[in-house]
Amino acid sequence: MKWITYLYLVLKQCISFLFDVRKIRTLAPSQRGKRPLLLDIPQDIVELTQSESCTQEPKRRFKNVKDIQIPERKAVPLSDNGICTVQKIVSEHEERVRKLLSKPFQIPIPGYQLSGRVLGLRLPGPRRPLHDPDEPNALIVYSPPELSEHDRLKVDLYVHAFLDISIFAVLLLQLTFKYILRLSRPEAKPLIDKAIIVAPSSLVKNWYNEINKWLNNMINTLAIDGGKKADIDTKLIRFMKTYGRVVTPVLIISYETFRLHAHVLHQDEVGLVLCDEGHRLKNSENQTYQSLMGLKAKRRVLLSGTPIQNDLLEYFSLVHFVNQGILGTAQEFRKKFETPILRGQDAAATDKERKLAEERLFDLVSIVNKCLIRRTSALLSKYLPLKHELVVCIKMGELQTRLYKSFIQSDSIKRSMEENDNPRKGGSLSALAAITLLKKLCNHPDLIYDKIMERAEGFEKAASMLPSNYSKKELLPELSGKLMVLDCLLASIKTTTNDKIVLVSNYTQTLDLFEKLCHKRSYNYVRLDGTMTIKKRAKVVDNFNSANSNDFIFMLSSKAGGCGLNLIGANRLVMFDPDWNPANDDQAMARVWRDGQKKPCFVYRFLSTGTIEEKIFQRQAHKKALSSTVVDQEDDVARHFTINDLRDLFKLEENTVSDTHAKFKCKRCVNGIEIKGPSEQSDCNSDLSDWRHSHNPRHLPDIPLRQCWPSGITFVFHHRSHEQVK
Repeated sequence: MKWITYLYLVLKQCISFLFDVRKIRTLAPSQRGKRPLLLDIPQDIVELTQSESCTQEPKRRFKNVKDIQIPERKAVPLSDNGICTVQKIVSEHEERVRKLLSKPFQIPIPGYQLSGRVLGLRLPGPRRPLHDPDEPNALIVYSPPELSEHDRLKVDLYVHAFLDISIFAVLLLQLTFKYILRLSRPEAKPLIDKAIIVAPSSLVKNWYNEINKWLNNMINTLAIDGGKKADIDTKLIRFMKTYGRVVTPVLIISYETFRLHAHVLHQDEVGLVLCDEGHRLKNSENQTYQSLMGLKAKRRVLLSGTPIQNDLLEYFSLVHFVNQGILGTAQEFRKKFETPILRGQDAAATDKERKLAEERLFDLVSIVNKCLIRRTSALLSKYLPLKHELVVCIKMGELQTRLYKSFIQSDSIKRSMEENDNPRKGGSLSALAAITLLKKLCNHPDLIYDKIMERAEGFEKAASMLPSNYSKKELLPELSGKLMVLDCLLASIKTTTNDKIVLVSNYTQTLDLFEKLCHKRSYNYVRLDGTMTIKKRAKVVDNFNSANSNDFIFMLSSKAGGCGLNLIGANRLVMFDPDWNPANDDQAMARVWRDGQKKPCFVYRFLSTGTIEEKIFQRQAHKKALSSTVVDQEDDVARHFTINDLRDLFKLEENTVSDTHAKFKCKRCVNGIEIKGPSEQSDCNSDLSDWRHSHNPRHLPDIPLRQCWPSGITFVFHHRSHEQVK
């Protein structure tokens, strides 16, 4: 019986072996040679193998080899400087930015969900498309482009040119006006022989190109901006001494060149002088104004989008240039119009003062309307994509707040205030210098670091507040609230969109900070400031606007390039710090929302909450209200600020999300919630109280800005340019 049992076991093993071979043959070649996993090996074999391997001694290849033992050493604690230079500590802000920059791909449409249907699967019922293109959040791969209002205008150009001239830009109106003056006269003789266009130096080439574009080379032009004095004099003498049928009837010249060569241009008479960006003539006492007043021209046209920038006396200078003496002298104008109108604009004005202001305003408007044509950007809104303007209030960093308090509470500021009240008293630090230092501090402490180290007036005790390892060599966005938000905003835009952005500042030092930030995040950028020549500016702008450009950021100095540049390659713009003159900010913010723009535009204005920047912004709103009253003749213009409020500059409002919103005493917001929206007729040109007010990121129209809210945003005013019409 034993041999039968033994034979049975052998046959059983052979059969199982044959089955295993057959099973291996059925596997793919890549699966046949796989080693068994550790989980497939019995546990007792694993333990045995490990125990045997532990008991075996390692083989020695050489004899008499000594074991080397390295003693353990404890880590040496680093000092503050050592931590900064050796050990890199990633802050919460750095983690947030890195998370944005390394964000994995997501479906770009918010709230989009996959339907679960696939191509090739036959569904029961009648034949129908798998996806509805009109369904909410539908992802459209391709849709035939529809002609925009602007493209339709190009297709049917001549019909619009004669039937509805008001829809064109001011530029076409100017050129048509000048062309008609030259050609339409009964005796077939031009009404004017020569015309001079005076413009800022950055716009001379633009005027030359636009005249050739719209008039199709019907008029020869001479553009002069810079060069040798003798060559310019020769060209101007040839232009002025030509009579009869003039071959080149239009001269385009910059304000600076006109002033330097006025003695040549004053020799003969011209039929028309046209001054672009006419608010350059707001001061009737400067040399440029006097040079243009000396020109022998009976017809004068002045173009300006901001005829009132600071006060009514500037408005008087513009009107006086066009029609000399129509408003009397400057002293008569100030006494009769300016003083009573300004008193009526004050929020604390009496009923009697407001009534007198309305009477004088009516008299002023009736006189000026004889020589004034007013057109606003609302005429062009439907020919441009949608624009969103957002005023973003941002809390300062802890270091900024401490430095700010120390400065406004210093003895130097108190002495400067006494100096304003009594010039015989006070110190050497002027109020204007103190305001400039505070504005720079709101941008970043690096901008005033040298003043702190020098222990300049106002910063005698500030050096002790700086960290021991503080250095300007390495940029720390965490030390500035606005720069933290900008850093997050750039990271979000870079990773979630293919948009480009323009960064604007009043200070070249701030542009230096932007450069450091771009180097830190590896962003491609270009920079334009006062050191760049006019010829090079045109090349830089053209390259940035090109679709093949890899530049992500365009850095712009508002003093050097805030006027006349077309940066339609970008559709986002950040105004990093405000200017006293609202016209400067408006000019700078209009660089992207222009003819040729195809994308929706987003314009951000950054303000440090409760600081000097909000006070400056309130002054801007007050000046715009004055312009709306006098120039646009709007009724019931809101009066939010008193003169005392606007004078209280050196005060930090800490317990507020927005000092501007608090002064509005807004009735549409209750307990941090906007319970009632603005009127349907309002837009981003309306008073700020008629904008949308956001206490949280929920209803912001811009997704990248929502992601930046935790970085320090406290409040946002926002509105659109016009209602989107499909």
